[in-house]
Amino acid sequence: MAGEAVKHEECANLKITGKSHVKPNKKIGKKEYQLVTFDLPYLYFYYNQKLIFYKGNDEFEDMVKKLKHGLSVALVDFHQLAGRVGKDEEGVFRVEYDDDMAGVEITEAILEEIQVEHLTVPEGRTIFRDLVPYSGIFNFEGMHTPLLAVQLTKLKDGLAMGCAFNHAILDGTSTWHFMTKWAEICRDVPSTSAVPFLDRTKARNTRVKLDITPPSGPPIDAKPKPGPPLKEKIFRFSESAIEKVKSTVNKRRPSNGSKPFSTFQSLSVHIWRHISHARNLKPEDHTVFTIFADCRKRVDPPIPNYYFGNLIQAIFTVTTSGLLLSNPPEFGASLIQKTIESHDAKAVDERNEKWESAPKIYEFKDAGVNSVVVGSSPRFKVYDVDFGFGKPQNVRSGCNNKFDGMVYLYPGKCGGRSIDVELTLEYEAMQRLEQDKEFLLEV
Repeated sequence: MAGEAVKHEECANLKITGKSHVKPNKKIGKKEYQLVTFDLPYLYFYYNQKLIFYKGNDEFEDMVKKLKHGLSVALVDFHQLAGRVGKDEEGVFRVEYDDDMAGVEITEAILEEIQVEHLTVPEGRTIFRDLVPYSGIFNFEGMHTPLLAVQLTKLKDGLAMGCAFNHAILDGTSTWHFMTKWAEICRDVPSTSAVPFLDRTKARNTRVKLDITPPSGPPIDAKPKPGPPLKEKIFRFSESAIEKVKSTVNKRRPSNGSKPFSTFQSLSVHIWRHISHARNLKPEDHTVFTIFADCRKRVDPPIPNYYFGNLIQAIFTVTTSGLLLSNPPEFGASLIQKTIESHDAKAVDERNEKWESAPKIYEFKDAGVNSVVVGSSPRFKVYDVDFGFGKPQNVRSGCNNKFDGMVYLYPGKCGGRSIDVELTLEYEAMQRLEQDKEFLLEV
């Protein structure tokens, strides 16, 4: 089947059939929302891309019409996504919305020789780049580029929905809040989603001026930068495999009153150790495990889960490869646990104050040496995003913001407590990881 998928990919012939824009279906007026310290560091990240596959396309035109109408309704509450990034008179970045703005960009396309099953295999596909918009577009380019772009591609037996979100204005929690709301509207069911909390200054009210001038002219897709070849693959951990990982790490947990290791901490150290082994690191080589911690419940006072924006901070766990691999897994799990638990309201404020005193625009290369970086979360209910034509067949990340050691976690397609690990590694390290039976377990 994989060989057949590659064959189909090589003969792929994507055809763009239309492009339009969707605005809120009600007048909003002029709105301005200051970008705050939780948002600004991500201006030099790329747009965050998600790719969702659905079966069935007998009424593709009707599906598109339904999606556009539902989007116009959802954008009343989530109108920031129909705006642009701008600056005020003092040079402070903000989200600007006006009813005269173009809105969300919708691209319609056809790729009828490709079936859904050819795109839901574990390995990454170069065709993914053609199915999701805004590859290689920086978030600060949102000054002249829509903050949300959606490509709807008709496949032979289904639909590919590629979404590109400006990461400077929202994080993963806000992304899937919006997607859930949009899907509920399309299904015409009572909403379980709260109205988004839009006041960013409740999270942080410090005004920070940044000198970033986007290039003039239309956005141009960035070509891949030269470097070691990368390979992308999804490893699917069943519920029993997750339980095995968790019980193994907790089996010899110190009996000093410390908390049990969570599923996330257990799986994290499992991934970190085996990637470090696959990289053939020397014992003295440092390695960094990075996660983007949700700070909604960490700040004081806490912010509602339905806060719309970025409320995340990167936190780092550092050790040497020798210590990580020579010690049992609970050693690394304990390091991760301590890093997570120590990132409280005081630590969040200190990080913000330090950044505000000397603003630094982050790039993914800042994640650390020999890094393993975890984005997304298995808590996001991505397989519940049903627009009325069935639940997703698969959910993937696009090609943006990927590098050696980038990990995206999603709930497993098979349900329960299963977890899908979407991983990008240098090609040779990935080949070694694919042969690591201790890593694979029941995958």
